[in-house]
Amino acid sequence: MGSNPQIGLGSSLPPLKATKVLDQLRERIRYLHYGRRTEEVYVHWCRDFIRFSGVRHPATLGAAEVDAYLCSLAVERRLSVSTHRQALSALLFLYTKVLGMPLPGADNLPRPQPKRRLPVVLSRDELAAVFGHLSGQHLLLAQLLYGTGLRITEGLQLRVKDLDFAHRTIIVREGKGGKDRALMLPQSLATPLRRQLAYAHELQAGYDIRTVQDLLGHKDVSTTMIYTHVLKVGGGGVRSPLDALVA
Repeated sequence: MGSNPQIGLGSSLPPLKATKVLDQLRERIRYLHYGRRTEEVYVHWCRDFIRFSGVRHPATLGAAEVDAYLCSLAVERRLSVSTHRQALSALLFLYTKVLGMPLPGADNLPRPQPKRRLPVVLSRDELAAVFGHLSGQHLLLAQLLYGTGLRITEGLQLRVKDLDFAHRTIIVREGKGGKDRALMLPQSLATPLRRQLAYAHELQAGYDIRTVQDLLGHKDVSTTMIYTHVLKVGGGGVRSPLDALVA
């Protein structure tokens, strides 16, 4: 697996404030500035391991329990090699960085290597068919992912400030590896993106939500309401009838 995370066993890390093991795991992950997705994955596998082992504290478990769990992932659940390695990485982190002890039996655990597979590349006709089944925001996001190479989580986390229409640039903040990077904003998406922003600004300016719903083509007003939650539109976006009378 390359570098061995068992080296050091977290001896240089500060004491944990949390008392529950999964909360300690989250605390350590955030202290080390790991990504949100990594936190979700590690917590998932460590929780799964604890449940598999009869809800016992990981510090009380030995090599037999660790081996039984990892074998169950491969044999009973038939998980892929990459997913199996992901679970193993989560356990290594839990023991070395949180519990401050070696993962029991780590030296004897098999480390299967994933097979190299060629990626499946959709043809233009297939892409057109996929886009043809989408509409509205879902279509816009799918086109944005395809046109820029954004990861799904990166696309979902984009903010208005990340779009630079003047320079046709999208700024990805804290992407994979915690790094920022700049991507080209496709010219064909500039207008649809501006349209979405314009309707959001109309809501912020106090436009009637039903009017904006019709403009956006939303069947359900609850979809349009998402804009109000994001923009935190409250009483400040509503105009008093008195103001309209005396204006």
